[in-house]
Amino acid sequence: MASIETRVSDKGDKSYRVKIRLKGYPPQTETFQRLTDAKKWAQQTEAAIREGRHFKTAEAKKHSFNDLALRYYAEILPHYSEKEQKERKSKLNWWTKNIGHCLLADITPATISEHKSKMTQSPATVDKYLKNLSHAFTVAVNDWGWLEDNPVKKVKSPRLPRGRVRFLDDDERQRLLQSCRESSNEWLYLCVILALSTGMRQGELMGLKWPDVNLKDRYIILHETKNGERRRVPLTGHGLELLQEHAKVRQLDTLLLFPGKTHKDKPIDLRKPFETALKKAEITNFHWHDLRHCTASYLAMNGASLAEIAEVLGHKTLAMVKRYAHLSDGHVSNVVASMNTKIFGSL
Repeated sequence: MASIETRVSDKGDKSYRVKIRLKGYPPQTETFQRLTDAKKWAQQTEAAIREGRHFKTAEAKKHSFNDLALRYYAEILPHYSEKEQKERKSKLNWWTKNIGHCLLADITPATISEHKSKMTQSPATVDKYLKNLSHAFTVAVNDWGWLEDNPVKKVKSPRLPRGRVRFLDDDERQRLLQSCRESSNEWLYLCVILALSTGMRQGELMGLKWPDVNLKDRYIILHETKNGERRRVPLTGHGLELLQEHAKVRQLDTLLLFPGKTHKDKPIDLRKPFETALKKAEITNFHWHDLRHCTASYLAMNGASLAEIAEVLGHKTLAMVKRYAHLSDGHVSNVVASMNTKIFGSL
């Protein structure tokens, strides 16, 4: 319960000291010059303590954004791949330079919006900066109890362009694969086949190690992924056959499937061989990452649901795979037709 003690100074000035004592909570005190302010604070603070909000606010007044960032680097980033750690840290470093000195209690949606308006990067890049910042605040709210709410959730994200969907048609795919077969790089064809058949990111594919490949049961375990979670990748068909042959001539002085020629403990760089193969196949406006778009597009055109595509690619939500929805229109039409036949067929 709250109690208010009236104090009178030597000069005759009055002040009001509020004490709040609730069982199970540390006592809270504050002094005011006006009785109305003292009563208002007592009422609001007591309610906040009972609802579990007060001490989060108190923590927000103790910690700066710089404190949040340092703890995030130490406790959260190690759960992600090395590449993802660098990307997240670089973005949070930008926020630290701008609002690192601010107490968490003073960081409002308006504060974040003000700095967002000064950013000169593309809308997609600005969106990534906001999402990384939002995740850090979410951890501070849910795991550490430093904040009551995530201020980024009230900041409007920039309008993003439609996601890129560039995939190879049948003729382009055959030309590229033939060009890769004829490449002077002995592993280019195998790596492109694996990328197309599994949807693995380039970093995931190049970082593969033999202990994570199970040829007997036909799967790969990816320990370091972009979203920080392990993913099981099925192996089948031509990709599996090629990988089985590759295992017969593996290098014994490294765990990597595709070690570099100079540094065996670093993955091979296929950038130039891939660019050469594209040029020879007369394919333009195509990047290695588009092989992943190919996988998703082929899945969609063969009747896979968005949820199934997301699972194959390793996305936590369907947002990233909605760009392929139009490619599965035929499958959706079949589902709707089947439903209509069942409920109206006898009419």
